[in-house]
Amino acid sequence: MAITNVTSVDQYNKLISSPALTVALFSADWAEQCKQILAVMTELAKQFSAVQFVDVPAEELSEVALKHQIDAVPTVIFFQAGKAVDRIDGVDIAALTTKCRKLAGAATAVGGGAKEPLEDRLKALINRANVMIFMKGDRDTPRCGFSKQLIAIVNETGIAYDTFDILTDEEVRQGLKTYSDWPTYPQVYVKGELVGGLDIIKELLAGGELKETLSA
Repeated sequence: MAITNVTSVDQYNKLISSPALTVALFSADWAEQCKQILAVMTELAKQFSAVQFVDVPAEELSEVALKHQIDAVPTVIFFQAGKAVDRIDGVDIAALTTKCRKLAGAATAVGGGAKEPLEDRLKALINRANVMIFMKGDRDTPRCGFSKQLIAIVNETGIAYDTFDILTDEEVRQGLKTYSDWPTYPQVYVKGELVGGLDIIKELLAGGELKETLSA
């Protein structure tokens, strides 16, 4: 489910009155931190099919912002059937992920019903694209030096790839270390097979084998 951009008070009221859990980000275009939260919410939206994620422009909809005492952006408020049940002021990625899982419950995970086994989730994620990079942050906003270096190198190859932000999902972050027997991030996979981390990518680049490896 994609993130809904709220454009009116009426639309906002309709969305949060839904019986489904609604996660509302109060944001502003000029605030870089809001973009971080939006990136995390985009990943969470892929994991929780029954949760509504909405982006509320705090300045344009000042009436709504005032009602919820939004003093700064980003602020995230969790609504259940129109009632605010929790909130996060500022940037706290871990809290956002934890609260989504807690409030949504296992039944709202993608696939519905019982929670999808971790190994099946990891296999699906690893095979989501021919080249998958598991990292801190995403391709547009790397959140550690190693991830930033790796993305810069891979971008130079021109090879298409997808990324997964491990900071949005502690279960994947820990589980993938065991699944692939590789303890650090970033991790690069090609057609479901682990290639390695930044050091391996640098070695392949130095040996002139990187583009061939990624396009295998």
